[in-house]
Amino acid sequence: MLHIIWSIIVGFIIGLIARAIMPGAQHLSFLITSLVGIGGSILGGLIGRALSPPSSGTPFHPAGIAMSIIGALLILFLMGRYYHA
Repeated sequence: MLHIIWSIIVGFIIGLIARAIMPGAQHLSFLITSLVGIGGSILGGLIGRALSPPSSGTPFHPAGIAMSIIGALLILFLMGRYYHA
């Protein structure tokens, strides 16, 4: 249970950072911001592992936070491009 709460908190922080970097206004709720951050972490982790697999025995990729933000920025870009609410 604590892992899920921790993922939501970290996802929200990553989502907030990505929203601050992305130009323009994004009117997103807490839930959508958290989902963007969590999705960005997953997408960034996949990209990081595809480009450079981590050493064996390491619990996470060294570029985890940076790749999470890049993944969240990519999701925000795609949302702005294809989702018109």
